[in-house]
Amino acid sequence: MKTRGAIIREAGGSWSVEDIEIGEPRRGEVLVRVEAAGLCHSDHQVVSGDVPGALFPILGGHEGAGAVIVVGDGVSDVAVGDHVVTSFLPSCGRCRMCQAGNRNLCDMDANLLGGAAIADGTFRVHANGEDVHPMSLLGTFAPYAVVHQNSVVRIDPSIPFEVACLVGCGVTTGYGAAVHTADIRPGDDVAVIGAGGVGAAALQGALLSGAQRVYVVDPVAWKQNHAVELGATRAFADPDSAEAVIAEETGGRMCTTVFVTASHGHDADAWLRLTAKNGTCIVTGMGSVQANGTAIDLASLAAAQKNLRGSVFGGGNPHLVIPEALALYKLGDLAIGGTPTREYRLDEIDDGYRDMIDGKNVRGVIRFGETDW
Repeated sequence: MKTRGAIIREAGGSWSVEDIEIGEPRRGEVLVRVEAAGLCHSDHQVVSGDVPGALFPILGGHEGAGAVIVVGDGVSDVAVGDHVVTSFLPSCGRCRMCQAGNRNLCDMDANLLGGAAIADGTFRVHANGEDVHPMSLLGTFAPYAVVHQNSVVRIDPSIPFEVACLVGCGVTTGYGAAVHTADIRPGDDVAVIGAGGVGAAALQGALLSGAQRVYVVDPVAWKQNHAVELGATRAFADPDSAEAVIAEETGGRMCTTVFVTASHGHDADAWLRLTAKNGTCIVTGMGSVQANGTAIDLASLAAAQKNLRGSVFGGGNPHLVIPEALALYKLGDLAIGGTPTREYRLDEIDDGYRDMIDGKNVRGVIRFGETDW
């Protein structure tokens, strides 16, 4: 199948919308007509070189929603016509991690940036006669995607595609960190570092879990205001300005849980100063893999018995947490999309990422139309 997709050919380069060819689905795979794709910060980090070791050229996009139009042999989880969301982490349900209840850590995740298909180790996407590596084995910055059935989750067909695509990574990462990774109890005080798409979801997940107060830290003023609209108790420009206020309002106890959803910054000591005794600081924002100099006061960490841990995909099962988040959206309990989300055409992908970097949106979405398919 010949179509077009947004490709990045080198770290530090620009997106190039090019003619590509996508092969037919093989055993265990499906062909999805992509209706909408989220502009996630992780794709930008590959472009900027913050994630080393990526193999180029890359067909971007790992948040997508659309309809299954072809199924390969051996596919049992979805059928033609099903509406699906792409999960940026495949989940087989059979490996040791999956059997232990950690389906977000499935062994299939080991080759996410390798580009070779799970089914047989070959490539489905080509451009100018060369292999193209689809981001997270998905490549949703194209109107069609051939993906393994372990990377798609069937969803309620009444959910708008431009909403559904956002739960393939960002929303579930933040929401799941609060609801599944953290042990938030009614009356707890919580802080969220970063008020982008992941941070907004973590904020709402904390409130749904019964948090008494949720403090948000973000340098962008309108994102602070948006966080308050979503239910944040207060919002601050940086951890230092938040520290004294949180100490006063919590009687010096600080926050039982602190979520770090920002993609830049490595001041773990500042995050831990907001964390209560025996509290937990949960990191979901990867930031630059190559950055050095993370500062941690080990004496304080040990003496106050604080915990520092990571969380990927919200610590949940993609096949459960994606429908869960969308069910809460339908109930009106989880805001996804809305005014801070802007839509772009495929040819406007650079504009979308520029707006994200400049803090002009919470999330951007590529919306495909009749001229794309």
